[in-house]
Amino acid sequence: MIQAIGLTSAARRSRRNARPAVADLTFDIRPGEVAGLLGPAGSGKSTAVRLLLGVEAGRGFTLVDGCPLNDLPHPAREIGALLGDVSGHPRRTARGHLRMLCAAFGVPLSRADEMLHLVGLDAMARERLGAFSLSMDRRLGFAVALLARPRALILDDPARGLPPREAAWVHDLARKHAAAGGAVLLTGRDPRALARTADRVIALEEGRIVTDEPAEDFARTRLRPHVAVRSPYAERLAGLLADDGAEVVTGTGSRIAVFGSTCAAVGEAAYRHGILLHHLAEETGRDGWPAEPDIPQPARARKAPPARLIAHRTGPERPFGYELRRAFGIRTPWPAAAAALLGSALGAALMTRLGAVPTSSLRLVSGWATELPLPAAAIGAGGLGALSYGQEFMYPALAPGYGPEPRGPRLLAAKLVVSGAAALLLAVLATVLDIGMLRTVSGAARTFEPWAHPAALAAWAGLAVGCAWAGVLAAAVFRTTALGLAAVLAVPVIVVPAVRATLGGHATGELADAAGALWSVVTGVSQDGSAVSGALRFVGQPLFLALVLSLTGLVGAYAASALRGRRRGRRSTALRAGAAATLTGKKG
Repeated sequence: MIQAIGLTSAARRSRRNARPAVADLTFDIRPGEVAGLLGPAGSGKSTAVRLLLGVEAGRGFTLVDGCPLNDLPHPAREIGALLGDVSGHPRRTARGHLRMLCAAFGVPLSRADEMLHLVGLDAMARERLGAFSLSMDRRLGFAVALLARPRALILDDPARGLPPREAAWVHDLARKHAAAGGAVLLTGRDPRALARTADRVIALEEGRIVTDEPAEDFARTRLRPHVAVRSPYAERLAGLLADDGAEVVTGTGSRIAVFGSTCAAVGEAAYRHGILLHHLAEETGRDGWPAEPDIPQPARARKAPPARLIAHRTGPERPFGYELRRAFGIRTPWPAAAAALLGSALGAALMTRLGAVPTSSLRLVSGWATELPLPAAAIGAGGLGALSYGQEFMYPALAPGYGPEPRGPRLLAAKLVVSGAAALLLAVLATVLDIGMLRTVSGAARTFEPWAHPAALAAWAGLAVGCAWAGVLAAAVFRTTALGLAAVLAVPVIVVPAVRATLGGHATGELADAAGALWSVVTGVSQDGSAVSGALRFVGQPLFLALVLSLTGLVGAYAASALRGRRRGRRSTALRAGAAATLTGKKG
């Protein structure tokens, strides 16, 4: 069973007399039951769901069989959620998206095809998500929610905007999950549809629970035709009408609902007794909720556990499988790599056409034209690295709070390994392409053998991998691809001149540019034959220092943001635990 205890959102600071969107919500979701969370637009249904899942910051506590949600080893296997549209890359196929999440949840890849069949998307498995209609997107959302075989489903108004046939399918799937022993929380605005589907209806008004009762009782007492009345003397009028045999339900404020009567009869009664009416109309459905609802207490109210820092099981369960499917399941990396190789070849051709074939082995193997701040392949490697987290935040397929976290250390390690391997492959292809271009166009370079210069190749490989890692870390910190790539380009454009200006005359040699810095490292080792001398010259070069400083700064920024998130989570856990302890103490 899932228990929501004291869920309260943060007050909206942008408004005067700010108040929380939801306040002090306490309810439970029982196995084998569909609980309907009902309310008009703006009543706080979505906020309540997001608080329950830990997606939105606030106060309160969520227990799953008495265990806090954050303590669960595999929360996605306990709760599957559908919150709005599917957050997937529009160019990824439906099967590719589900298989990527199979690696994240640690389930077999065959589960993706099972879910596509269950939701009726077999024929659309190869279609891209950007071409999906609203109905197809909701069906895929159900497939994602059920992928890890969760015991509970949290569905935030899944029938909104759907035609009647699709809406009926959504409600039928929720009923089937409950019939199999699962727990379902279904939110909606239509009281009749929710009363037909749910076993229990929890009604919200202005962020507070106003009724929690079985669906049969709700339909019998709340969905009948009635006369809605608003009057400053509503209590007196209610007593007069009740004496005449009418069934009267007292609502909040100055509202009452009169059953078994008509507007004419109610109006005549008010006129005879001199009672002022502000509103008189015949309505069906929402009819004024009880002012003091009798909300049943959770069946197993437990004392909240003490707050402590949880060692989150962050990241996908199979991070390398997830990252490979995320990175290469769409076409975006291939044009980026092709553009980098084309730029490298054009750089090599430009050097030969201008008669500026360099004597530096590093420039030859990397196709590094003097007009570029970095080799084109290194820029491409940085771009591929930046895409790894830029797309993660632009199309958040992972579910922070109740699922794998996108910034977990295991996933970061997987992204560094995959981006580093891609950078090495890009460097090798660029070298082969550049040397072929130079040998074809320039006779001066025909005798150049790249494998005879291992130091230059090692420096080129290190530069490519360093740029890729800088892109990964910068995109993780800034959460965008553009800023990740900008951080890579900032190394030779901004950081290197700053380091050179700081070193001044203490630098080991006056270098014209960053390429000369790397080449002096190689020649210093080969000429002296001393590893110590070569290391000293290497450490003294502005590009080396700039790249190391940039990577160190990005690692520090990433660690600081992760630590800040943990501290925030610790404070949130303490607040939630305190609120839960207070509530459960009052109940006891």
